[in-house]
Amino acid sequence: MRPVLSIVSTLVYVYSLLIFGRLILSWFPLHPGTASYRVYSFLYDVTEPYLKPFRRVVPPIRSGNAAIDLSALVGLVVLYIVQLVLARL
Repeated sequence: MRPVLSIVSTLVYVYSLLIFGRLILSWFPLHPGTASYRVYSFLYDVTEPYLKPFRRVVPPIRSGNAAIDLSALVGLVVLYIVQLVLARL
């Protein structure tokens, strides 16, 4: 059973990296057709199904015309807790 937990733990870690990559790329202006835009689109498509429920629960923090979306941070914290639980099994 241990090899299965190791694989799941690795997948959770890789998914965390994908979310982190999406978070970092969201800070920069991206233009359609560029390589960075294609990478961001891929990361968005892969991570959005996981982050969407968190976005419904955690509203963005508004500051004037800007808004900070904390759903990625909450999603990363949940994945970190899953990593901790898997490490203890």
